[in-house]
Amino acid sequence: MQSLETVFVVGAGAMGHGIAQVFAEAGMKTFMRDLNEDLVQKGMAKIKKNLSKKVAKGRMSEERQNEVLAKLHPVTTLEEVAQADLVVEAATENVSIKESILKELDRLLKADAILATNTSSISITKLAAVTSRPEVFIGTHFFNPVQTMRIVEIIPGIQTSEDTLNAAKRIVDVIGKETVVAKDFPAFLLNRMLLPLLNEAFYCYMEGQGTAEDIDKGMKMAMGHPMGPLELSDFIGLDTLLSVFEVMYEGYGDPKYFPCPILTKLVEAGHYGVKSGKGFYDHTK
Repeated sequence: MQSLETVFVVGAGAMGHGIAQVFAEAGMKTFMRDLNEDLVQKGMAKIKKNLSKKVAKGRMSEERQNEVLAKLHPVTTLEEVAQADLVVEAATENVSIKESILKELDRLLKADAILATNTSSISITKLAAVTSRPEVFIGTHFFNPVQTMRIVEIIPGIQTSEDTLNAAKRIVDVIGKETVVAKDFPAFLLNRMLLPLLNEAFYCYMEGQGTAEDIDKGMKMAMGHPMGPLELSDFIGLDTLLSVFEVMYEGYGDPKYFPCPILTKLVEAGHYGVKSGKGFYDHTK
């Protein structure tokens, strides 16, 4: 990749729209693709809401807001991906879905484009293997909410080239964020540390050791966390967390990564957190 002018983001959901926004704010022509017009426009609506908040708080002018929106191009096909210098796959945390998308992207991308995945747990080496370009494939794990979280976890696979790793670091720098580099093991570095903490909070809740409010209040006030573990889990998505736990438990075989039963039950009930309206909290009110 000689320069970074055009970015293509696959997915307009919780992570995809945030990733598209930060690249557009950094001045890149940014395509944001999802399966249908409704999904893509929901992503655009979230971006417009985020930018409007910045304007209301005096952190962005209306003129600047319009400039950012002009950089964004919502699409429902992959035709424009041939223009991209960087593609970020931000589909749901499911191996087969990601592999299917990556195979199609691999077929359409220009030779020197970097192909990145926003997975939070799945093996980068495994995903790279379904493409013909594992040397330019890399993990770029953004954190939610992308617009405000200052860190991106970069994960090279076994065949990722040093040039691609360095390019990914430069890309993250361009969008004004910091990097940590993690080895390609299940859940990488940051989630491997975070999820056992969340799991313990789930057990405290399930066993009635404290209410959701008290668990979260305690962690925020005593430990200085900006969000409590149950509030954070609802925000991340309980279905996403369950997928990550399953990858970790399968990968390490350690019982400390076995998901608390209350998490499984909530997901079975369709209570995924903020995105579904209910999780550990009721978000419909």
